[in-house]
Amino acid sequence: MLEMAGYKSIALDIAQRIVSGEFPIQSKISGRTLLASEYHVSPETIRKAIGLLKDENIVSVSQGKEIVIISDQNAYDYINRNNYLKSVYSLKQDLQQLLAQKKQIDSKFDALLTEIINTSDRLQNLKPYHPVEIKVSDESHAVGKTIANLQFWQNTGATIVALRRGTQVSISPGPHVILGVNDVIVVVGDGHVQERTERFINEFQSEE
Repeated sequence: MLEMAGYKSIALDIAQRIVSGEFPIQSKISGRTLLASEYHVSPETIRKAIGLLKDENIVSVSQGKEIVIISDQNAYDYINRNNYLKSVYSLKQDLQQLLAQKKQIDSKFDALLTEIINTSDRLQNLKPYHPVEIKVSDESHAVGKTIANLQFWQNTGATIVALRRGTQVSISPGPHVILGVNDVIVVVGDGHVQERTERFINEFQSEE
């Protein structure tokens, strides 16, 4: 957290926000009280952070304690001199971008899954079909076994249409695919397919 890191990290964070354009040149940033509330630190910590930025000619502070952005180039240089530390703000931006990418990938995956089902005569006979995702737990008896070894369809009545493994997605995995911990299998079947498959994968215990 920035509070733990202190005023230097806050100064870097504000500099990063200036470079990113959130705080444009000649704009005024919030007063110290508001900044203290935003960063959850004392006004004194904010005063020190602004003091650093003032010393670097990144901001100016008037007698009325108004903070004005005066140089994004100096802010950029300041960040680079400090090993271009990524601020909490920039990490938040990265996270938002990753979430947007994930949403886009999930949307494409859903569209592909629908296309697979619609173009498969065998799957079209499953009316209604209910594509569901089942995650393989670390205690599952299925770990280390192939789909064929598990006699998956015979035990669940479900058809595996895809397998997610980390960021990789396999469409229609073959019978010799070995299941691993945290694999996510996407199956279709009748209205009870999720319950049966979940029970078989994560609750069923093979006899010793």
